[in-house]
Amino acid sequence: MEIPAILAVVLIVAGVWSLVVWPQFLKRVMKDPRARDAAGKATKFFTVHVVLVTISMVLGLATAAIGIAGLVA
Repeated sequence: MEIPAILAVVLIVAGVWSLVVWPQFLKRVMKDPRARDAAGKATKFFTVHVVLVTISMVLGLATAAIGIAGLVA
């Protein structure tokens, strides 16, 4: 599959964006008082956000990889 170079670059930028932004978001979530209950256990708030960040980073990595493959091919 061939894609124009400009679209490959857009995919790479979007992928890198996800890989840079989401870990910073997770750091803020981890500091949020809603992330842990009184006993220190992770709450549903925390769990949902970890899943969200994980999926977003996997998709970001895939997006960047597709962009790189588009430039190389």
